[in-house]
Amino acid sequence: MNIIGISCLYHDASACLLKDGRIVAAAQEERFTRKKHDPDFPIESIKYCLKEAGIKAEDIDYVVFHEKPVMKFERILHQHLEMFPRSFMSFYKAMPSWLNQKLRLKSVLKKKLGYEGEVFFIEHHLSHAASAFLVSPFDKAAILTIDGVGEWATATYGIGDGGKITLKKELRFPHSIGLLYSAVTAYLAFKANNDEYKIMGLAPYGKPKYVDKFRKVIEIKDDGSLKLNMDYFDYHYKLRMPNKKFIELFGPQRNKKDELNQDHKDIAASVQKITEEVIIKMLNHIHKETKCDNLCMAGGVALNSVANGKILAKTKFKKVYIQPAASDAGCCIGAATYAYNTILGNKRNYVMDDVYLGPGYSTAYIRKFLDSNKIKYKEMKEADLLKKTAELIKKNNIIGWFQGRMEWGPRALGSRSILANPVNPDMKDILNERVKQREEFRPFAPVVTMEDAKDYFDLLSPVPFMLFVYPVKKDKRKVIPAVTHVNGSGRLQTITKQQNLKYYKVIKAFEKITKVPVLINTSFNIKGEPIVCSPEDAYRCMMGTGIDYLIMDNFFIAKKDNMRDAWDSTQKKWKLPDDKSFFY
Repeated sequence: MNIIGISCLYHDASACLLKDGRIVAAAQEERFTRKKHDPDFPIESIKYCLKEAGIKAEDIDYVVFHEKPVMKFERILHQHLEMFPRSFMSFYKAMPSWLNQKLRLKSVLKKKLGYEGEVFFIEHHLSHAASAFLVSPFDKAAILTIDGVGEWATATYGIGDGGKITLKKELRFPHSIGLLYSAVTAYLAFKANNDEYKIMGLAPYGKPKYVDKFRKVIEIKDDGSLKLNMDYFDYHYKLRMPNKKFIELFGPQRNKKDELNQDHKDIAASVQKITEEVIIKMLNHIHKETKCDNLCMAGGVALNSVANGKILAKTKFKKVYIQPAASDAGCCIGAATYAYNTILGNKRNYVMDDVYLGPGYSTAYIRKFLDSNKIKYKEMKEADLLKKTAELIKKNNIIGWFQGRMEWGPRALGSRSILANPVNPDMKDILNERVKQREEFRPFAPVVTMEDAKDYFDLLSPVPFMLFVYPVKKDKRKVIPAVTHVNGSGRLQTITKQQNLKYYKVIKAFEKITKVPVLINTSFNIKGEPIVCSPEDAYRCMMGTGIDYLIMDNFFIAKKDNMRDAWDSTQKKWKLPDDKSFFY
């Protein structure tokens, strides 16, 4: 049985393919179109999924969409009619996308995919819940979903048991901790629904001095439910989030060109503290109600890795599973698995314990790409390549690491990564200046082998998906300064041989010559671009940045050997091999 799950038309469009209950392919549309957070119908992702599975559109049994458009449209109408006429411009701008696509999904599927079969529509937060529980290792677990807003819900909790999910209660729009966090993101001149993680990274530089002011904006009950004072917001009827009253309370709204001052940092710290309070209160209430020691979480707020790192210490839950693409991108997996396991009643037979679900490129394809563009390279034996890579990292070279199938989710986890030396205290600034071109306050993440993790971090559980922040041990902070944040923490990834052998081996090769089993692992991209997907993307990224070397499969490519224009100016594209049958 072949099921396509789809999430799109808001942000982070994606698709996955479930074959007899197992995910064989999943990817975000942005990786193919190169438009960051691309919201459009994910036709390229669907094409990839079909190709990876070796099937055609006519072989699809069901297509499942991650929300109920009619129910969501009902909420849009309700909120705009309630605030009319002040809401007219927002409503006017929203209507074309609703009338052309969002309410016509079946005709879009027919036009773009040639699919005319059965389509299921799953409520948004149910898709979130399924995306975490149905691919988790738990037979039974409590479930918490938190995001900005779905159709009406902004947070839900319930329980998963076998293939069944029961959502017991929900918090409804406009009251949303996710939207509060997004409002602060916009207030600080970052992009809502995009840059919330920057607020999380900025928070440790401040103190939560504004918590009392936030309590004028938000009322939090003992069970974590909340009510926002809508006098401070405009997002329920305008294309902006905080309003004049919010700005009067917290001071002038930051302009993009303004330096981040201490007040900005303190506001970030305050909203982070409020968010953690909400999450922990919700979880303590959910544990009391469900009496489950296992927890599954999803929704954009579940990507708040600082809050996640406090769950096991501050609640009674003993195990936590968060799906790597916890935001809307992951809803395609929730929609597909809910259809297969719950609607159709099939037994669960899949656990997502690694993330390598995207395109992979064969050695032959990569060689053809390099040769056809006259790119200078060396093909090396793996052992020699790993040793060479580790030595270059020790000498403070920046490595583009392109191996195997692309990761699923927003984090680079060893397939499309940039690797660098965590021992050098200047490496954070070097990476920012030469490659990432991002805000200096943002930390870089460490990857550590699982058997060594507890020597370096106060670790409460394995973190293969880089979704938890834990303290760096005090005696190791000077050992790995480039990945130790200002508050002594790190958003780490743990890795085992079974999860990604070559990635594991390069860390061990670095340990052999430095006695440190840790590397900097950051996403293989530059500011404003998605993570690289193809060999073309990876080579272009190296040549346009300060990356020194590209390790692609077993090919060693030095930037200094290729300082020329490999771009086909006539065709305005890279020269690609004729053979397109390159996926693993």
